[in-house]
Amino acid sequence: MLGLEFEVRPAGIDETYQPGEEPGAHAERLAREKALAVARVESGAIVVGSDTVVVLEGDLLGKPRDTAEAVTMLLRLEGREHTVATGVAVATGDTVCSAVERVRVRFRPFDRSTAESYVATGEPMDKAGAYGIQGFGATLVEGIEGDYFSVMGLPVSRLILILESMGLGYTFPGLVRQG
Repeated sequence: MLGLEFEVRPAGIDETYQPGEEPGAHAERLAREKALAVARVESGAIVVGSDTVVVLEGDLLGKPRDTAEAVTMLLRLEGREHTVATGVAVATGDTVCSAVERVRVRFRPFDRSTAESYVATGEPMDKAGAYGIQGFGATLVEGIEGDYFSVMGLPVSRLILILESMGLGYTFPGLVRQG
């Protein structure tokens, strides 16, 4: 969408939640670790890492382990507001800059049958909180307050600000330049 050329490189890091770690700090830490892990291998590359978590009443809702857990997560979110925290980091070599973006999302009321039908699509199984706002999960969302792209997993505006803070910039149609 932004006109940037990129390659997806899994970082292979341990994504274990640290006891007592605040959810936004967790997402930012993982984004930093992902970006640094790849930047250390890809010399000279500009590496973007991100991680997204869903938070409901202080509980971290990650990716569901199975369909039963996905249905349970969705029913917890049903008719309620929750927070999505997405960490984003940019790394070159051993240098990294990062931030976290928080968005409030409100789900509409729905029943177990709706949750089960959505889970049957397979879409929720690799998504924090068991939904993807950019797909069928959009039908569950009543409203958001904040950056839509953060809910999808990459806070675009925040990414551009980080690039600029590192002396890089975005020019249309998407070339990153040294500033």
